[in-house]
Amino acid sequence: MKTIMIEIPEHLSVAIAESEDDLPQAFRLAAAIHWYSQGLISQGKGAELARLTRAGFLDALFHAMVPACQVTPEELAEELGLASKAGV
Repeated sequence: MKTIMIEIPEHLSVAIAESEDDLPQAFRLAAAIHWYSQGLISQGKGAELARLTRAGFLDALFHAMVPACQVTPEELAEELGLASKAGV
């Protein structure tokens, strides 16, 4: 596992996490949610990065108001059309 070091202004740490000890977890979760919302990582990888269970990551997505489903309505309609044509 890689380690990174991030310097942040003192006044921001209070806005980001409840305590200094919670900062690394807050950054991991924020990165996981952002990268998931951009479609760069899966739910499983997001959970791994955030050091949460998949259910815990889904809960974090819900609280961050990030949709857990990465399929667009157009993609879903296409999939349903293909399934309908295949008789599924």
